[in-house]
Amino acid sequence: MSGGAFEYKQHHIRDIHESIQCELDNQGKEKHLESWMDRDYYEKYPNEKLNHTYREDIQKIFKEGIEALKKAEIYTQRIDWYLSGDDGEEALISRLKEDLDKL
Repeated sequence: MSGGAFEYKQHHIRDIHESIQCELDNQGKEKHLESWMDRDYYEKYPNEKLNHTYREDIQKIFKEGIEALKKAEIYTQRIDWYLSGDDGEEALISRLKEDLDKL
């Protein structure tokens, strides 16, 4: 077995924190032109070609959220493996600590 107690939904948590990180990473960079927008639109509204740039305080909130979500993903994974019988009590404790230390 390999978990499954939470139907592998911990991977959704990862998707969320990775999406937030992408928002931070792409700030101010040029967007991929969307097919429903034509070049005339972007010539008329050149700022629409760039991804949003967030204020420092908002970036801080995003980073704190990413950290919390990463921690939630780790806890969910470790508890999932414990409840599914893949890990015993000692493995839960030691692997949780190890994963959190890597964070």
